[in-house]
Amino acid sequence: MLKNYKDLKIWQTLYKLSLEIYRIIAKSPKEEIYGLTSQLRRSVVSIPSNIAEGYGRKTTTDYIRMLYISYGSVCELETQILLAGDFDLIEKGELDSLIEDIEEIERMLKALIKSLENKPLNPRPPFL
Repeated sequence: MLKNYKDLKIWQTLYKLSLEIYRIIAKSPKEEIYGLTSQLRRSVVSIPSNIAEGYGRKTTTDYIRMLYISYGSVCELETQILLAGDFDLIEKGELDSLIEDIEEIERMLKALIKSLENKPLNPRPPFL
């Protein structure tokens, strides 16, 4: 039984991905600080944050809505990572690893959404 959002495997995976992306882009040129690297930071942090916020919402419907927002942000993040790779802000090996991680996160997020959509909706989330 989940005690809180930090017990969710997807949240844990995204939290680690956030730390990894911050580590990788810390090597970026200083002139990039307000460009793509800034956008990467905002995107990667918003995803686990939205999952946490959705988990804390009052209804399953609200939770699912926040998961869909997170999914959109995952797609945004993937685009930004691909751009960062093309701009040589991320090394090839790191880029490949990040893309693999994102593809796994997409699968996990889709599965979580599907499992919640297949449950009868109730006024209170199953974790309260």
